[in-house]
Order: sequence, then C-alpha cells, then structure tokens
Amino acid sequence: MTIRTRVAPSPTGLPHLGTAYVALFNRAFAHQHRGKFVLRMEDTDVERSDAKSDQAIQDALRWLGLDWDEGPDVGGPHGPYRCSERLSIYHDLIAELVSIGGAFHCFCTKERLDEVRSNQRQQGLVPKYDGHCIGLSMQEIESQIEEGVPHVIRLKVPTDGSCVFHDTLRGPIEIPWGQVDMQILLKSDRFPTYHFAASVDDHLMEISHIFRGEEWLSSCPKHQLIYTYFGWEQPELIHLPLLRNPDHSKISKRKQSTSINYFRRCGYLPEALLNYLATMGFSMPDEREMFSFQEFQEALTPARVSTSGPVFDLAKLSWLNGQYIRSLSHSELKEKMGAWAFGDGRADAILRLVHDRTERFDDVFSQADYLLGERATLTAESFNHKKVTSEDCVRVLYFSQLLLEQIKNWDSDVISETFKQLAALLELKFREFLFPLFVAISGRSVSLPLFDSIQILGLDVVNARLRSAINVLGGVSKKVTKRLDAEWHQHASQLIVR
Repeated sequence: MTIRTRVAPSPTGLPHLGTAYVALFNRAFAHQHRGKFVLRMEDTDVERSDAKSDQAIQDALRWLGLDWDEGPDVGGPHGPYRCSERLSIYHDLIAELVSIGGAFHCFCTKERLDEVRSNQRQQGLVPKYDGHCIGLSMQEIESQIEEGVPHVIRLKVPTDGSCVFHDTLRGPIEIPWGQVDMQILLKSDRFPTYHFAASVDDHLMEISHIFRGEEWLSSCPKHQLIYTYFGWEQPELIHLPLLRNPDHSKISKRKQSTSINYFRRCGYLPEALLNYLATMGFSMPDEREMFSFQEFQEALTPARVSTSGPVFDLAKLSWLNGQYIRSLSHSELKEKMGAWAFGDGRADAILRLVHDRTERFDDVFSQADYLLGERATLTAESFNHKKVTSEDCVRVLYFSQLLLEQIKNWDSDVISETFKQLAALLELKFREFLFPLFVAISGRSVSLPLFDSIQILGLDVVNARLRSAINVLGGVSKKVTKRLDAEWHQHASQLIVR
C-alpha cells in the first residue's frame, strides 16, 4: 500500500500554526514511507474563502520547507485540489447518499432550529437537530423544491447505540449516537460542508493516514457514517494533541500570535519553528530538543507521539531559535539577516516613507526602528492622554483588531478610510482615536504615518502589538469581552470594508 497523507486548510484567514503543525507530521510520515503528501484547499465557506489567503497558506508552508507532492498549483492524478472545483463530484455523491437512505432533505428555517436548540438547552439536553424532516415523503420534498424553498441535505444518524472508532494513539473510542448531530452535508448554496467534502476527498484521493488535531475526535462518528454508508474503508486516524497557551487553553489569536507569517516577520528561522513544532507532539528517542527535519522524519513513529496538551511557549521557541542562529556561519547569518530585513520589498517601502523626512542617514534608524524591529516597551502610562481615557484606549485597540481582520485590500488608503468610519461610530475625534494606535504600534505618540506603517508591518505583527498593548492596559475580562463583542456586532453592520 502506498502511504498517502494530506493537509486540508481552509483559506479563510492567515496561515495558522496549527496548519504547519499537522502538515509537518503528515509530510514527514508520508516521505518516511516513500509515499505522497497532498495539499488540498477546503474552500467550502464561500463568503470567507479568499484567493489571497489561499496563496498565503501556500507561501507560508513553502517557507517552512513543507512542500507537497500533489496540490492546487502542482496538480496530480487526483485533482482538482480545491473543493470549489469539485462540486459536481459532491453533487453526484450526495444524490447517491440520499438514494440509499444515508442522508435526507431538510427544509427547517433558522428560526425553528434556534427554537429547538434553545428548548433542548433549557432541558439540559445536547443541542442538536431533532429529525423533523426525516419522514418527509418524496412528493413533499419535490413540491418544496419546486416552490424554491431553501433546503440543506443532512446526514442520517442512528438514534440508538454507540459509534466505536479507532485512533492509533488512543485505541478504540466510543461515542453514543445520541451525542452526534445530524450534520449538514450540503448547504443551501449547494456547497458541501467540510465534513462531507473531506470524507469524500480523502476516499477519492486514496488518503491512507490522517494526522490531525484532537479537536476532530468528536467529528469522527459523522465521518465514519459517511464511509460506512458508501462502503468505503476509512483512513487510519492519528489525532495529535492540541497546541496550548501558557494557561493551557487551546492556542488562539486572542491570546497570542498564531499566524506563521508573524514568526517569519519577527525573525524566526523556519528550521527552528519546525523543530519546535515537532517537539509539541513528539520526542526523539534520545530526548534531545534540537534536531533537523530529516532527523525527525527518520525517527517519527506514532508510538512516540504524545497525547498530552503541549504548551506553545514563545520564550522556549526564542531560545531554540537562538541556538539555530548561533549555529550559522558568519556568511550564512549575513545572508539570512539581509533577506529578513530587506526582502519582500520591505526596505523599499520604508525608504519611501522616510525619504522626505531624512536629513542624515542615521535619521532612518531612529524613525523606522519600530518597522525594522520590536517597538519600545510600553507601560500603562504610555497611554496617558488629556482627553482619551484608558477605557477608550482599550475599546479602540480591541475594535481595531477585529476591523483589521476584515480588511482584504491591505492598502494604507483603505485602512485609513475604514478607521475613519470606526472613529465616527465610536464618537471619537479622529486625532483622539488615533492616539492609542500610534502608541500601540510604534511605541510613541508621534511616528511615521500610521496607516503606511500598518501596511508595512502586516496584519500579523500589528495585531500582536494591539493585543500586547491591551494587556499593558490591564487586559479585558470575560465580562468586558462579552460587552465589547456585543458592541462590535452593532458597529460591524454599519461599516463598509473593502
């Protein structure tokens, strides 16, 4: 049997550490056995999927050295490798699944579903679909479809007994069918959900082994049902432990940077980041912490993969990165440092910004220090202002994070225009609105043009600085987060974001 593994990211945002983490294990395992590693883009979310995100994920994985044997750009015998290009395949198979009784049409409205789940929660039950449309006759179904009633296709789930499946690390796992929702497989927009697309594509692409995060364990019964209905053999499953924040919560962008590009921009070497990610779920036989990708690939065996939740510690990563930097020769350091500092057009962008503001060459470094390296250390006093309270600063910084994540056209003029809208909604004068942003991003109240700086730094670094500035101001409690999120939802509907 040819070993075939895959990574299937959703191109809906920045390239995530979790994608690199699972890609690392999948690629190493496949190549250790002279198999194939596949990149597949799960662009099933039409509204959020983005071509720039698609390309950014590919660029980030290639920067790490995690290239693929088959994928959207290189092709292969099992393509196409984007879900959006495989719709006819899903439509044919969903029709077959309905015909054999493994799935059914559902015409329930959102209002009805919300009411059902609300009642279930009040009764202390697991909120899930109640099977309302399972018994519809073919005549009723055809009549509603002819009338243009929006509908989805759901997975038919047994009501009695349990699903038992096998995880290579954990052995047999049993989940009662009563806890499994009747998952939507085909949405009303005729796009599949991830669960259906991934199951179909894993089978058709002959995926033999899947390394993925343990958050997918609860979805295994749904995937197994799809395989069972079609009579397919399920791939071997290896669920890796989740990456954790220092407080042992699941790693998330609200608490620390999770974008691969952030680590690239901050000067981490790809070899060091890969090495550290490998130690998150695996230990070498001799327990050493520093090893190459090739050494990891040769030593990888599921028996040495841990199931405990590893803490992603930036201090430990920085220490390891330092070891890699010190192992470089002088010429290697010079080459890598130059590529980091002046690559990707960054030097040109900075020089254009300081050109008309410079009288001596050494002025460049004093003006652009926060664009080339980390900004100055902040304290709560850094945000003292006659007219802007610390609470206002937190609101501006918190909402700015959320707003920046929605901007697809990463251009200083677009960012400026969008922030002016937000300032008006917050009823703050624009000059006062900008004050906490200048401090958070540059470390000072006056700096090079703010929106040009944001464009140069990129979303990854900017969000990290906004988040750390919020923490300097005392952070936000769960209660405050809930209040700010509710306020944001009111404002978001009024914003025009490009």
